[in-house]
Amino acid sequence: MKPPQFEVLVPRETEEAVEALARTDREVKVLAGGQSLVPLLSFRLARPDLLVDVNALSALTSIGSEGGSVRIGSMVRQRAIERSDLVARECPLLSEVVPYVAHAPIRNRGTVGGSLAHADPSAELCAAALVLDARLRARSVRGEREIAVADFFVGPFTTALTDDELLTEIVIPPVPAGGGWAFAEVARRRGDFAIAGVAALVVVDPAGTVAEARLGYLSLDAVCRRVPAAEAALCGVDPAPDAFAQAAAIAATELAPNTDLHASADYRRHLAEVLTRRVLSAATSRAADRGGRT
Repeated sequence: MKPPQFEVLVPRETEEAVEALARTDREVKVLAGGQSLVPLLSFRLARPDLLVDVNALSALTSIGSEGGSVRIGSMVRQRAIERSDLVARECPLLSEVVPYVAHAPIRNRGTVGGSLAHADPSAELCAAALVLDARLRARSVRGEREIAVADFFVGPFTTALTDDELLTEIVIPPVPAGGGWAFAEVARRRGDFAIAGVAALVVVDPAGTVAEARLGYLSLDAVCRRVPAAEAALCGVDPAPDAFAQAAAIAATELAPNTDLHASADYRRHLAEVLTRRVLSAATSRAADRGGRT
């Protein structure tokens, strides 16, 4: 199908982009990598009057560090994250997750900010952002605000961004001392949308017990989400298979996966349990390598 007619604005400054988004007389959409929006346009599921193409905003394309945190412009391509030495060193979970996102040609165009703003429940980057406790910065004509990732995903393909806001930057705090990470997913073919996926961060204290655990799930609920009850079950205990199994069972109970042509809800719960045990074991091993006792 052909997309509907629309006008295109290619702003050279961020202020010009947010001024366009502030218009209330027209339906406005932001074009970043286009890997999600262009198909929606082609199927006429999106019908904007104005398309704001932000690909010329060089201010949104940098990767840097400040105060131990990694700062990623919203227009940074996923492939750039995959190849970044800084990200691999300071934010290794993100480096591990990105190669699972679709295929290399998609990652060449797809942006980090675009994936987060699209809020697909099966998006690997959304689950990783949750586990990494990312902070997201957005701008509008009213100014800039920072949104905790825990408050960002509010529903399927729905975020806390208002219609007049542009996501500009993702800030990722450093991995805590004694922290290890891991990611695993199951898909019918490499590059397909995952049937289920889990990201984990486990912090082991000097006494050898779990000080903190974070678990992020994709394709297992209406949104990418963490399961606080499963995380709490791990805190203060020895990182052992029995503890991992208990947390995995809690997660499988708390999650609400759907049934579709790819998998049943019961099978997805089974995968959630298996993958949770797997990533907790791998994350704990990495925590030991980084100085935590196990």
